[in-house]
Amino acid sequence: MMSLSKLPHTGTTIFSVMSALANEVGAINLSQGFPDYDCAPQLIDLVTQAMKDGHNQYAPMPGLLPLREQIAYKTEKLHGAVYNPDTEITITAGGTQAIFTAICAAIHPNDEVIVFEPAYDCYAPAIKLMGGTVKSMELEPPDYRINWEMVKRLISNRTRMIILNSPHNPTSTILHEEDIKELEALVKNRDILILSDEVYEHLIFDGQTHHSMARYPELQQRSFIVSSFGKLFHTTGWKLGYCLAPAAMTAEFRKIHQYMVFSVNTPMQVAIAQYLKNEESYLGLAELFQQKRDYFRKGLAQTRFELLPCSGSYFQSVQYNGISDEKDTDFAMRITKEFGVASIPVSAFYSKGTDHHVLRFCFAKKQETLDKAVERLIKL
Repeated sequence: MMSLSKLPHTGTTIFSVMSALANEVGAINLSQGFPDYDCAPQLIDLVTQAMKDGHNQYAPMPGLLPLREQIAYKTEKLHGAVYNPDTEITITAGGTQAIFTAICAAIHPNDEVIVFEPAYDCYAPAIKLMGGTVKSMELEPPDYRINWEMVKRLISNRTRMIILNSPHNPTSTILHEEDIKELEALVKNRDILILSDEVYEHLIFDGQTHHSMARYPELQQRSFIVSSFGKLFHTTGWKLGYCLAPAAMTAEFRKIHQYMVFSVNTPMQVAIAQYLKNEESYLGLAELFQQKRDYFRKGLAQTRFELLPCSGSYFQSVQYNGISDEKDTDFAMRITKEFGVASIPVSAFYSKGTDHHVLRFCFAKKQETLDKAVERLIKL
């Protein structure tokens, strides 16, 4: 029988695998990136009110205009970048849909896309589905910095896109000013697009700056910028995100978007448009998560793990060379079963399964959850 698979080497994501294992054995789930606490009660009230007020039918295909206007205001205030809400901002069913749609809109057969690994696992399958070629560049612990001289060697006349992710999942690193300068020099006078995954944009620690592509005119004009309200407001189950892009790129993006989902959750859009008017709702997030990071790192310092740097996102990566020489997938499964704490093995984010003996823990959890996890990991 003829094979129906367009992704024959792709199985169930590691996130689903580890969460299922955590549920099966009753482990504390620090694997998948979702909070175990509720969003702001006011946000629930706003959604409820929107439903009661009758906002239960299709939203416009690009998203509700008041929400797009709030995003435009936020982006201009934070990054000095002007986006037209009508033609340059699209509301999506989460960050992953926005990423997939941008790749579908831009990548043609035999186009090459540069991806930095470890990479979020939705990039490569989307590129392959469009007939594109993934040009991977592997980053290494402890700092996972990009070697731009190596990137130059990957550029060819078929390079169509570079995918960036800052703050980075899974390594919690961020782009620095020197990275931006190198990137600007690299794409200058070249027909290369950028897909910038910025879903953790407000989770930057230690007073550092989020170097959004929106801040830099030369990069802004060639960038799809993706963000997520699920990550922002602890509502991952609402699946609401957005994409910023110049008008011509947005027009292509929306051609795909309209047939993929058409439009997304109307009452949630109404609520978030209202909620965003309180700027502290997003400006206070860095402090909240920095406190969680510091608390979790202090606990992990009592274990035998080696802590890797964490400059952003809500993930903490650790090396376990001093504990075991097992493969990270085996080690992650064993500590889930034997010690009751689920993590993600970072080799899952490398196309070749490169194993640096690194695990990723999510610290977007209640304090008591983190306490219990540390208590168990100390026994390793």
